[in-house]
Amino acid sequence: MLKLITALLSMVLFYSCILPSSDDADAVNAMNPDSMKHNIMILASDSFMGRKPFTEGETRTVAFLQEKFAALGLEPGNGNSYIQEVPMVSIATESDPFMKVQSSKGTTSLKFFDEYGFWTAKTDSVISIDNAGLVFAGYGVVAPEYNWNDYEGIDVKGKVVMVMVNDPGFWTGDTTLFKGKEMTYYGRWTYKFEEAARQGAKGCLVIHNTAAASYPWSVAQNNFNQSRLNLAETHGVPVCDAVGWITESSVNKLFSAAGFDSTLLVKANKPGFRAMDLNLKVSTKMKVKTEFKSSKNVIAKITGSKKPDEVIIYSAHWDHLGIGKAGADGDSIYNGALDNATGTAALIELARAFQSLKEKPSRTIVMLAVTAEEQGLLGSEYYANNPVYPAEKTVANINMDGVNPFGKTLDMSVVGQGQSEIEDMAKLELEKDGRYAAPDPKPEAGSYYRSDHFNFAKKGIPALYLKTGIDVVGKGKEYGKQIREEYNSKHYHQTSDEIDPATWTMEGAMQDLSVYFRVGLKLAGEETFPQWKPGSEFKAIREGKK
Repeated sequence: MLKLITALLSMVLFYSCILPSSDDADAVNAMNPDSMKHNIMILASDSFMGRKPFTEGETRTVAFLQEKFAALGLEPGNGNSYIQEVPMVSIATESDPFMKVQSSKGTTSLKFFDEYGFWTAKTDSVISIDNAGLVFAGYGVVAPEYNWNDYEGIDVKGKVVMVMVNDPGFWTGDTTLFKGKEMTYYGRWTYKFEEAARQGAKGCLVIHNTAAASYPWSVAQNNFNQSRLNLAETHGVPVCDAVGWITESSVNKLFSAAGFDSTLLVKANKPGFRAMDLNLKVSTKMKVKTEFKSSKNVIAKITGSKKPDEVIIYSAHWDHLGIGKAGADGDSIYNGALDNATGTAALIELARAFQSLKEKPSRTIVMLAVTAEEQGLLGSEYYANNPVYPAEKTVANINMDGVNPFGKTLDMSVVGQGQSEIEDMAKLELEKDGRYAAPDPKPEAGSYYRSDHFNFAKKGIPALYLKTGIDVVGKGKEYGKQIREEYNSKHYHQTSDEIDPATWTMEGAMQDLSVYFRVGLKLAGEETFPQWKPGSEFKAIREGKK
């Protein structure tokens, strides 16, 4: 009998630990699918003009968010203001229609937009590339920890380098090369531009491949001859005169003009490959117009009841691509319904949940809607460099970039799995719901380095990034994969990313937001800070060793 009583007590204690309190459950239920859908419909409506910074779309979005946070009773998150000004410069370019490439065999012309595209982060009125040498620099990577240096033994100062997207391990699947098919930060095109500039290159072209980039050429084209934003203060970081993308077929055309063939791309996968001067000269130019202006991050908070100086930051980017080139249907407004009106609307619902708690969280909860993610994570970068709440007092970041608007799933994908202890909290909350945490189904896309949480991670702040699962309830994984692939191939960064009221039930969103809420609530009630896991490249930063 004593054993039975002990066992029953153990069960009671176990379930009391895993089941939410009535207050927590009420808070979860306070999140409203109809409200979330309504807010997405507003944010992704044509009247918000694609929510591009420096436009009327930004003005309307920022006003909408302030109004919503204030109506819920959240306090301004930046002193007496909901706004953090983000000084930026808008740079509009007009490129020559062709880039001329001179070889011993004659002149080859590449057509702007169709075969390549350049843009610039510099504010000179004209950017000229005049008979600059062309270098194939493999993956454009300098990574001592992987014993890899594509630039060893060559001087690329004043030249244009062409580099492959992703990492050497992507094509070979060899896990001894970086992380195999899982992309590291070295595989991101942003890194490749940075490294080319450090090497003194005048220009850098990333060679596009749909599989390696994880998106089609049409997505890369969104950057061409559009106004782009940069932070006004670069802190002395070098930049190339011109950066952009080039199609793989165009690269093979240039290889042929230089007396090589496509096997050069294969050779670059092998350790010991070194950059090669192709003995080609490239010429083109861009006209540049600049406008200095401030965009805005929106910040709201619920002050902690016991440790108000320690904060958990929920983030989502409010911006999208604005009005641009018309799609196949003639529509020119990039509404960005899934990317990222869903995440922005999710901030509002999470704010509603935390505000409904009878007993406020011990630590402060911050809702941060950042600008210019689509322009290179600029709003979160500015916040990370100019934090309202010190990094050493920031417990964690939970980032939402695309929230499931469809039906329920049995899983959620952990992006960058193995990074921090917050993942373990998320896994536990999923298990309480009879769900499970799945690995990132496409680690080669490098998603952990592609959204706003990355700027928090670079400051040593543990950051959680989950994605919509694919194991759809009642329909399985193949159906879920089909939905994801269809979105990536047809709607990602296209005018067709719009809300479908018939299929957007928000059941999946409510299910996933419950996990986001409970993880944040647990973090708010802990005595300690979550830690990076051994092997994470961000662990040494948090510990002050890097």
